[in-house]
This record gives sequence, structure tokens and C-alpha cells, in this order.
Amino acid sequence: MRNYSSASLVRVRSTGSVPLGSPSLCWGPSNILGLLDCAAEQLMVLREFQSSLDTCERGLESLGGLGELEDGGMKYAELKSAFCIVGIQALAELNKWQGVLCWVLQYYGKPEKLPAKILQMCILLYRKVGEPATMQEATSHWLNYPANSSVPGFGPVAELYLLHILLPCGRLAEAKELVLGPVGNLAFGEDQRKAALEMVENQRRYTPPPTPSSTLSSTLAPSIGTIPQRGSVSPRLGAVLRLLHQGLIVARAHLQSLPIQRALLAAFLLYLLLVRVDPAALSTAFPWISNLLRTLRHMWAAMFGPYHRSR
Repeated sequence: MRNYSSASLVRVRSTGSVPLGSPSLCWGPSNILGLLDCAAEQLMVLREFQSSLDTCERGLESLGGLGELEDGGMKYAELKSAFCIVGIQALAELNKWQGVLCWVLQYYGKPEKLPAKILQMCILLYRKVGEPATMQEATSHWLNYPANSSVPGFGPVAELYLLHILLPCGRLAEAKELVLGPVGNLAFGEDQRKAALEMVENQRRYTPPPTPSSTLSSTLAPSIGTIPQRGSVSPRLGAVLRLLHQGLIVARAHLQSLPIQRALLAAFLLYLLLVRVDPAALSTAFPWISNLLRTLRHMWAAMFGPYHRSR
């Protein structure tokens, strides 16, 4: 569609502006090819996306009145697919991608009747805009339709369905079933199935399913409070650490040349660590700080505390 002869463009300009219902024009294969050239020129050369979409719709409507045809090696199905491909690109340029699937289905009727190349374009388009789930049901119908198993693009559609719909949507069970089921046996070779299963397992490791215990704990958390786990930081400890960080920033900016103020800052930081920090949070979040704090308190009690406390 990107290589156009000058003669075809001249024919485009002479036929593309004729209304669909004009009685002076007999719509034949050459006129439909002229509309296709016109739509492509409006899309890629003139950047008139709405005009290109309108021309595609005119061409598709004119194809509806013709039976199976062949002109220069281009059949009816290929012309219809070419108009839809240009129309999809025009809709994407117009930022009307939400209606691409509905627009295509009004000319093909059912998802399983879509050509493989058009289905691939729709999958990639909705994946790019962050809505891959829109194509899940339509692609599943297409892959499970028996007549499509012999289509040359069956394998690429199954691959795009796995990589750009099931895995991004977290449908890991469906992905594994696709690879091991009849669709995977037809679409993938042995090495491809192994690689696909490995991808599914890697995705499962990174996104483990929620367990009932975690769901129960998240439900009860607002009522019983948060219990800090080992290796986690409690909110109070996090606030103290943020305060320490801010103190270090201030010290580096303003107190670099004053030894006395450095000592005061160090004393303040020790105060935060020894007094303000919750020992219960430290024992679970940072055990080594908790042990150090306990040692310092024992030394303080032994040096300055009463005799019974030193023991």
C-alpha cells in the first residue's frame, strides 16, 4: 500500500471525489481500487484522517454490492481487508481507538470471521493504549473457531494473544491452558511451548496469587493495627528515620564549620535513637540496632545508675 504509481494517484483524484450514489458512475473493481488508493493517500500523504476514514467506509459499502471479484490479482476479501486496515490506522490517528473493534465488526459480523492480519492489528493497538482485555473475548473466539486453525496467521495470533493479552492481564491459568491445549498444539512447536510455559511460570513467581490468610489479615488490619514483621519498618520508626535524614541534610548544609553544633547534632541524633525509637519496632525491624540500644542502656545503668540496676 505504500508504493503508488502516478497513474493510480491521478485516477484517485478523478474518482475519489464522486459521490457514492452518483448515477453517472458504475462502481466496478477499478473504481474500488481508486477509492483504496485515495484512502491511503489521504492517510499517509495528506494526513487527512477523517477523509481517509470516510473514503474507507465508502469503499466498504461499495464492496457490499459486489460479489467475489478479482482485479489484477486482488480479490474481494483482500480489498475488504485493505480498506479495514487503512480505516483502523485512521481511527487510531483520530484518537478513536475505543471504537476500532466495533467498527471492524460491523463489516465482518463476528470476531471469528476477522482476517488474521486485522485481528493482529487490533491486538497490538489495544495493547499499546493499555486496554488489552478488550480483545480477550474476541481473540479467544477466533482461536477456538475450527475454520481458523488452517489460516496462515493462526500461529502469530496465538502468540500475540499469549504475550499481549493473557500475560499482561494476569490470566495465567488461561495462558497455561492455551499453551497445553489444542490451540497451543496447532500454533506452537515443541520449543515454543517450552518457552511459553517458562514465561508463564516466571510471571507466576513475580505475581503470586493472594492467599486467604493475607486477605484476612488485610481485612482485620484496620481494627487490630499493623503488626511489624521481621525486615519491615513500622510507621513510627520510618518517621524517626526520615527525621534523621532531614537532620543530616540540614547539618551538611549549615553546620559544616562549627564543631560545637556538630556535637549538639550528634547528641540530638543519639537522643532520637535512644529515646524516641520504639524498642519493640526495632527488635522486629532492625535487630542489630535493638542489640546496640540494649547494650548502651546497660552501660549507662552500670556507670550512672543505682547498684541494683547495674546488676
